[in-house]
Amino acid sequence: MTMQDTLRPADPALDALDTRILGEVAEMLREVIGEEYVVDMEITMDTSFNEDLELESIEFVTLADRMRVTYGDKVDFVGFLAEMDVDKVINMQVGEVVRFIADSLRAGVGS
Repeated sequence: MTMQDTLRPADPALDALDTRILGEVAEMLREVIGEEYVVDMEITMDTSFNEDLELESIEFVTLADRMRVTYGDKVDFVGFLAEMDVDKVINMQVGEVVRFIADSLRAGVGS
């Protein structure tokens, strides 16, 4: 399955950067979780980390590390999570992370 297979055909709310990041995050999630059911799962902006992906806390830490390696210091995912209460983190969707990464990268352009 390619990153393109994980995306909805044409989501007008997503621009090219959002779409690229969604594919990258979906691929990172597949690598981090490694479970068979996730390999074939369509990961979208609405996919939840807890209910849909059943992400464990150690997997979340690994995901954060992969994001740091991929996006560098411009994307402070740990800082992003630190500003949330536990319920918000538990109920977070992939789209929230994609938007955070995209906004961070856009803010870093020209700096």
